[in-house]
Amino acid sequence: METAVTVAVIVFVIIAGMFLIHRLNAQHDERIGAFHYSDALPGIGRRTRKSPRATVPKGPPADATRREHREGSR
Repeated sequence: METAVTVAVIVFVIIAGMFLIHRLNAQHDERIGAFHYSDALPGIGRRTRKSPRATVPKGPPADATRREHREGSR
């Protein structure tokens, strides 16, 4: 008798979980359907840059002094 009750409880919990997941997926689909994108590719052409993309640092790299120090000690 205990085994039958345990199996029934497990089956009920599985069905309840499946129903919950189904409802959450439906809610998520509704939210996605309500949000409309204005552009086909939203990331293209939105920002305008006033400066060049990559700037070259002025002067030697930061670790150049360490490298010179190591070479000078040899």
